[in-house]
Amino acid sequence: MRYEIRVAGVLQETTRREGFPELQSVVVSGQTLMFGDVVDEAHLYGLLNRLHALGLTVTDVRQMPD
Repeated sequence: MRYEIRVAGVLQETTRREGFPELQSVVVSGQTLMFGDVVDEAHLYGLLNRLHALGLTVTDVRQMPD
């Protein structure tokens, strides 16, 4: 499954690369857009928990067509 996750604010490149190596990311209009393949529901919740642990606000999560 492919997902797109939007986060309020700009994550530093190092945080994006090292904290979420399974996702690609871009910064758009003051938000960080992360996207990539998510293996299962547990993986998705793990990603969301990592973002939450960093004190980040997730503004949108959507499953993308394959």
